[in-house]
Amino acid sequence: MRIVFMGTPEFAVPSLVALLRSDDTVVGVVTQPDRPKGRGGALAAPPVKLVCQRESLPLMQPVKMKDPAFLEALRSWQPDLITVAAFGRILPPVILQMPPQGCVNVHASLLPKYRGAGPIQWAIINGEQETGITTMLMDEGMDTGAILLQERVSIKPDETAGELSARLAEIGGRLLVETIHRLKDGTVIPRPQDHTQATMAPLLTKENGLIDWKLDAVGIVNRIRGMSPWPGAYTYAGQERWTIWHASATDRPAGMAVPGTIIEVTRDALLVATGGGLLAITELQPANSRRMTVAQYLAGHPLSPGLVLGRPA
Repeated sequence: MRIVFMGTPEFAVPSLVALLRSDDTVVGVVTQPDRPKGRGGALAAPPVKLVCQRESLPLMQPVKMKDPAFLEALRSWQPDLITVAAFGRILPPVILQMPPQGCVNVHASLLPKYRGAGPIQWAIINGEQETGITTMLMDEGMDTGAILLQERVSIKPDETAGELSARLAEIGGRLLVETIHRLKDGTVIPRPQDHTQATMAPLLTKENGLIDWKLDAVGIVNRIRGMSPWPGAYTYAGQERWTIWHASATDRPAGMAVPGTIIEVTRDALLVATGGGLLAITELQPANSRRMTVAQYLAGHPLSPGLVLGRPA
């Protein structure tokens, strides 16, 4: 089949690479425009664009999905099927109806759970022990189309969103190729989703990273894992903002301490009271500094028990 691929971030790259290695032909790729990145604000190409440049693939980066010139160019590619992985844009009906075989999406959850832009992060934040990849036929809703194939994956106890995303991306590429193969030979039957079981996974914002110390220690650990690498879970020590990169829940009770209070300072950990149990912080990053172990931080910033972490005064 003639396939158009739509995707943008690193998660989408294994799906594109898997298609390039398959029996079908990628006739063109659509990705989002280059965006400013870093403190200098220089334009950076999306990871999918870098693959296209390396493989000399036809590429479009439309600003608007309904732009007539873009739609005309897309039609000229004559796709039999459009495949989508983490594209980051809603496809209008004119595109959904364009390819005769429809549009297939690779989604990083076990639909109908965790519809939306942040399924990997929210699964970890909510303490799920498994997630997976779903391929589905796209419709006009947000991840509401009929399910084609699914593969379940256990979430490792200390796994971050970034680590889980890398694992799921590889599975997504393999499952996408299998889905297309089975669509062609008629061995997969689209299965409507049970919308009553749907949950949402909205796009994360920086504000989602603020740690609520009234949560229990396990819940805070899950939020730290789910917010890594972006936007990062953070708190304030006085006026200084700390991003917390690694912490673990202990079996020690917090007692009557106010949540957020540093109870004990050891050589390599800060023990902090939460709404349930003590949290041991072992890696942090002060604002305008690098990631470091607590031992490295304490070498230049002595701390005493009693400091209350939270919003700045």
